[in-house]
Amino acid sequence: MGDVVGLDAVRFDEAGLVPAVVQDATSGEVLMMAYMNAESLRRTLDTGTTWFWSRSRGELWNKGATSGHTQAVRGVLVDCDGDTLLVLVDQVGAACHTGAPSCFFRALQPGDTSAFATLAGLERTVAARAAEGDPEGSYTARLLAKGVDTVCKKVGEEATEVVLATKGRERDQVIYESADLLYHLTVLWRHAGVALDEVMAELASRHRPRGDA
Repeated sequence: MGDVVGLDAVRFDEAGLVPAVVQDATSGEVLMMAYMNAESLRRTLDTGTTWFWSRSRGELWNKGATSGHTQAVRGVLVDCDGDTLLVLVDQVGAACHTGAPSCFFRALQPGDTSAFATLAGLERTVAARAAEGDPEGSYTARLLAKGVDTVCKKVGEEATEVVLATKGRERDQVIYESADLLYHLTVLWRHAGVALDEVMAELASRHRPRGDA
């Protein structure tokens, strides 16, 4: 991550605060922005979970302490001017209080969305449903509770649906069934203890520039 500096490298503003941008360490998706003071920054570094300062309530708060949507800290970076922090985390559940994976889900103008970020959000949702463990209220939890045979069977069924739609030249159905396949594959990864970034790393390892053998 580059040079290692001390807390004295952080420049707090006149209110004793510094903005902290929180980013998913796996997907790179920006999840939220909040403020830290010296105490919340120390707690973040000491506990490995994110702590912030609420300007409206005038108190410290630990992300996910009540909702269960916690952030495990992988690293904290400070920018070149020392006046902004970048916190890299593994997000459990939704980062936004609205239930959205990220606080940044409203666009001021049309633009492309990151397919990887969408998959990473799906992975977090599946993980959250698995952690809640409520088969009555969640299809994901119910599927996982039925065991590996059921999970594998669903992946096989959805893969077959994609093939049939492709052979039938049903373009819209190919898209629909592919989305179902990706969802069930994400559930299978969860059951197998496989992370999305591991799959992406394997894909990346297979990439070779043109001209290589």
